[in-house]
Amino acid sequence: MNTNKRKILMITPYIPRLSQSGGQNSSYYSIKYLAKDNDITLICFSRDTEGLSEVKPFCKKVIVVKRGKTWNLKKILSTGFGPYPFLVTNYISAEFKKAIQSEIDNNHFDLIHCDCFYPMPNIPKTDIPIVLVDLTIEYGVYQHYVENLKGINKIFTPLLWIDVLKLKYWETHYWKNTHTVVAFGHDDQKLISQVTGRNDIQIFQNGVDKKFYDSIAKTEKSKKPSVLFGVSNMKWMQNRESVDMIINDVWPKIKKEIPACQLYIVGRFAPEFYGHLQSKDIIVTEADHDGELKDPQFYYHLAWILLAPMGSGGGTRNKFLEAMACRLPIITTPEGMGGIAIENYKHAVICSLNNITKETIKLLGNSKKRQQIGIEANKLIKEKYSYEQSVRELNQIYENITGKK
Repeated sequence: MNTNKRKILMITPYIPRLSQSGGQNSSYYSIKYLAKDNDITLICFSRDTEGLSEVKPFCKKVIVVKRGKTWNLKKILSTGFGPYPFLVTNYISAEFKKAIQSEIDNNHFDLIHCDCFYPMPNIPKTDIPIVLVDLTIEYGVYQHYVENLKGINKIFTPLLWIDVLKLKYWETHYWKNTHTVVAFGHDDQKLISQVTGRNDIQIFQNGVDKKFYDSIAKTEKSKKPSVLFGVSNMKWMQNRESVDMIINDVWPKIKKEIPACQLYIVGRFAPEFYGHLQSKDIIVTEADHDGELKDPQFYYHLAWILLAPMGSGGGTRNKFLEAMACRLPIITTPEGMGGIAIENYKHAVICSLNNITKETIKLLGNSKKRQQIGIEANKLIKEKYSYEQSVRELNQIYENITGKK
């Protein structure tokens, strides 16, 4: 038993939980595996307490600060006339600041760990080393969105560009001025180093829990050729862009070549955004990690391939790691496979958007190749992308900062 645990104040802009993909899921597993060697006080900013019971057992203390609505006049005016972009304004809170300040004033912490940069303005000036784990490069995502606006939405371009420039300024500001910055993958590490001139940017390799790579199939493969997009949070603009590319550019051509094929659009809020597409050939549904509905593994084992062309990079896709762990072959664009060191056509298929349809049809027609890719992908994830390994490396970063093992 470790009696000399490091004391960590962890700050997240959400409650880390299993029922979400992306950052919330990564934060949950980080805390789960960090708990062995660290006493974690968690302060999270959330509209509800969903998932609180999942993360509490791994923390010494959990504080939930109530988050208000995203859109209100005060936030809009603060964004328009103040220094911060809308994303950051949404996470600035007097109550959030007070909770953080109180913990710092009344307790000893070896370091502060902050997931995502946008809660950073709430952290007071302190001599405690701060570790910023930037799960994705936010300004790159929003810049890509603004650059690709179409139709009547283009009239908002000048205003949105101002917001993107503010976002870039503050994100790079915290990269330059935080004790330790941790990137999700080598591509993000390289970009942050170039922008800041720092040669000490660390890496947190996103991972997969062993329940995925050791999983036994919960269902047989679909008898019909089947393409999965998911399992994703559809409120994230990158995921909606990917679905739109599939629906508009790829799916009609697949159906023409393989009439029996089915498309599964699966993820949080999927029915809200894509329920109007529901048909016998397009299945739109949620997927929960807690098993209340069908969990992600059900769809990873059911589908023949996961198709996810991505328009912009940044971070590491949880859905790719999970799908690969479940032996589901992936087809994506170069922007999609950031942070995962694969050999093309061995662990997954990476190609240009122009070739996505051709590669998808080819792989749907080759069961042996699908099986080979699935097996190799599972091996890769098991060997290099487990959360146990990722958190060992994060603990090493903690040790280097604090001197405590």
